Amino acid sequence: MMTESNRIEYKQELTESLEKEVVAFLNTSEGGVIYLGIDKAGNVFGLSDADEIQLKVKDRLRNNIRPSCLGLFDVIHELRNGKDLVRIVLAGGSEKPYYLRKYGMTEKGCFIRIGSASDPMPARMIKELFAKRVRNSIGNIRSPRQDLSFEQLRIYYQEKGFNLGDKFASNLELLTKEGGFNGVTKTKEMV
Repeated sequence: MMTESNRIEYKQELTESLEKEVVAFLNTSEGGVIYLGIDKAGNVFGLSDADEIQLKVKDRLRNNIRPSCLGLFDVIHELRNGKDLVRIVLAGGSEKPYYLRKYGMTEKGCFIRIGSASDPMPARMIKELFAKRVRNSIGNIRSPRQDLSFEQLRIYYQEKGFNLGDKFASNLELLTKEGGFNGVTKTKEMV
């Protein structure tokens, strides 16, 4: 029997802290697995109504975690030693930080997996993850204006001793994957 780790969590039954554990796994890069019906020591106890528990889990994850984690988890009924278990498989999400809806994007709502525990995420980390998420999404949106020169910004960089050459726009992450100016350009053009 495997022991709890940074990727595996055991719960003897469905508890109030399920969403906290799920949020912690969503906020990692590799995700994890939660087993319901197994205690912390790895003993298989089983569940009396695995089908009903599966439905409750799906409902709670869909309604109590933001941003939506639909498509990032699977809830599987499993038989082990003749006993019913529920296995929740979680992928690391791409819209970090994930958080408990009722507490929002705060230290009470955001968690990170450290070893075999789910700990509150420090405010600094919450801000950094959110900034990265926003920056990534803005960088993928094509700017409505494509007639930009960035002459002032180019002069600024040259005066500071940076010669960005032909790759100026790509070096400053101003282009979409397709090569057009992205949403970041709105903020840079104002400099």
